[in-house]
Amino acid sequence: MGPSILTMLVTLILGYTLNSSVKIISGGDQALVERLGQYKRTLQPGFHFISPLVEKVVCVDTTRERVLDIKPQSAITGDNVALEVDAVVYWRVVNLQKAYYGIDQIENAIANLVLTTFRAEIGRLPMQDILGSRDDMNKKLLKKLDEATETWGVKVIRVEIQSITPPKRVQEAMELERATKSEWQAMVNKAIGTKEYMRLLVEALDSHPNSKQVLNYLVTEKYLDAQQKLGESDNAKILFMDPRNMTEALNELMGSMPDIEPHANGGELKLIDQSTAQD
Repeated sequence: MGPSILTMLVTLILGYTLNSSVKIISGGDQALVERLGQYKRTLQPGFHFISPLVEKVVCVDTTRERVLDIKPQSAITGDNVALEVDAVVYWRVVNLQKAYYGIDQIENAIANLVLTTFRAEIGRLPMQDILGSRDDMNKKLLKKLDEATETWGVKVIRVEIQSITPPKRVQEAMELERATKSEWQAMVNKAIGTKEYMRLLVEALDSHPNSKQVLNYLVTEKYLDAQQKLGESDNAKILFMDPRNMTEALNELMGSMPDIEPHANGGELKLIDQSTAQD
């Protein structure tokens, strides 16, 4: 019975020793080994032996890229506008020894550093510059974060600001400004279109032998279109007019239109009033 118990004890000790001395590190991970409480070496992915009783693995962590989501945080711009900013930070451990021994709770440290850098950078710029230069902001933040985290054994790969939210009153003012600019641009486009239309009309009349008749026709057409639109309008008024008087008024209008002749020097049109031309 004695030898059997001894054999079992030896087997258990050997099994424990073998189990504690063999370490398999998965791909994408690293491990730190301490000997008698001091850092000894870093284990790369693969099969490893460590000295039992005097060595132990104190940390196994991934070196893969990670994502840190920064929740919306308040920040004050250089022109004293309160904004809410949230972002995503992509980072990875490049030196596990520095990350483990150099800083406690690495993700919290990175998050706090991001917030501090955010607020400092946003506080330097007016709101309009921040809203219009998100890519530049990302590059500046990335550079500062990468420099600050180098001693932690961490590499910040990229920073992406997801949203920048100004106060409601500022949003309303910005929307009003955009609407005003849109209306102004529409007016400018209409004016340009009218100018181009008049230029083409003048060129066409200049080359037409019966320019006065053509012009009278266009005036009559516009007059009739205006009458039709007036009739179709919900706010239209009912006008009673003697058709004969209306025809006479229209004929008088057409008859009073000036002739259009090309200018002798530059080819430009010249309006000639018939009442003064006879004199």
